[in-house]
Amino acid sequence: MRVKTYRERLGHVLKLSIPAILAQISSIIMQYIDAAMAGSLGAEATAAIGLVASTTWLFGGLCMAAAAGFSVQTAQLIGAGEQEGARRVLRQGLLCTFLFGLALAAVGISISSFLPLWLGGEGDTARNSSRYFFIYACALPAVQLRHLAGNMLQCSGDMRTPSRLNILMCFLDVFFNSLLIFPARQLLISGFAIPIPGVGLGVAGAALGTAVSELITAFLMLYAVCFRSKSLRLEPHGSWRPEGKCLKISFRLGLPMALEHTILCGAQIMGTRIVAPLGTVAVAANSLGVTAESLCYMPGYGIGAAATTLVGQSIGAGEEKLAKDYARLCVLFGMAVMTCTGGLMFLGAPWMFSLLTPDPAIRLLGTRVLRIEAFAEPMFAASIVAAGALRGAGDTLIPSILNLASMWGVRITLSLLLAPRLGLAGVWLAMCVELCVRGVLFLIRLFRGKWLAGRLV
Repeated sequence: MRVKTYRERLGHVLKLSIPAILAQISSIIMQYIDAAMAGSLGAEATAAIGLVASTTWLFGGLCMAAAAGFSVQTAQLIGAGEQEGARRVLRQGLLCTFLFGLALAAVGISISSFLPLWLGGEGDTARNSSRYFFIYACALPAVQLRHLAGNMLQCSGDMRTPSRLNILMCFLDVFFNSLLIFPARQLLISGFAIPIPGVGLGVAGAALGTAVSELITAFLMLYAVCFRSKSLRLEPHGSWRPEGKCLKISFRLGLPMALEHTILCGAQIMGTRIVAPLGTVAVAANSLGVTAESLCYMPGYGIGAAATTLVGQSIGAGEEKLAKDYARLCVLFGMAVMTCTGGLMFLGAPWMFSLLTPDPAIRLLGTRVLRIEAFAEPMFAASIVAAGALRGAGDTLIPSILNLASMWGVRITLSLLLAPRLGLAGVWLAMCVELCVRGVLFLIRLFRGKWLAGRLV
């Protein structure tokens, strides 16, 4: 699989990155529409969703970690031409991650009544937040299987199918949210009243719409990988018996990522507690600011997914120099893309918040903090894409340590110092500084090259 010229390498990066970037952007557009729908209900509804956002991120991150433990093995096996070995890993992954998703759902359901109170929520905000998280937790097995199937398709080199299905999920989410959040109403066009159905569940409707969209997309993603994929479709005679080597490697890869997400989420929850005393407007502006910023950084995750595939397959084929070239090229490409999106975010911040909320106080504060964050995007890109490249080589422990040290040592410490003096702007200034530090750390790790330890499988 050797690629000799720079143009060919760049072509491979673009071929895998562009579908993933488009899927990530469509996902963020979905989040914008979701936030705008919930935001139209008022600041309290936005705050209810934002209160548990860090915890939903934790559970989603654990699903991603579990999926990565199996998908990285698949990339290296496909790079080595071992198709049957890749199918064996897929079967192991389907069984193990589904059980893991059920366990996560049980934990989420059991804490849903208490979580908003632990995070400092009160009154109707806490009650709506509890309902939202309960419904989200029920959907976690589907979330887990969607991540696994999508990662498997990506690591086999098929970026288009998961990208298209993720885009479909966006449209499904908008449809179901529109149906479930708002009550039945009429749309007046040229004097004609067009009835629009609705259930009127409010915040709970936002969660239920997303849950149904996840379930449908997970089913389609599983069908694609198990029955349609040229590299991974399952044969009737394949064994589902657990294999010690596969599980051991998955545990070794996934555990550092799971611990990273757990402790990072602890930092996110700490950040939520730092913001909560600043008032409902600050909580809502913080939540919507995270949503608004995601339009800028999600392309980096698309490029990072491409880096995982290219590095993993190159190492599987014994091409360590090619893996290093792909890693550096992907990081430079990601930094260039997110520098541009960061500039657009700085200029378009007022317009972005005008789409997300009608509240002028939230708009003003949100625009201010979003413009602070724009300066961190190039180095944020470096950390995102480098992490994807390192993951393809099976290097998950050191990146996890770097993330943890940066988040707790820089972001939380600075937030505690700056929030009492500068309010929400201080929290986001701390975030900006931390992301720049994190990017430097990941670039040092990447260019030293010690992560090229060879094949895992």
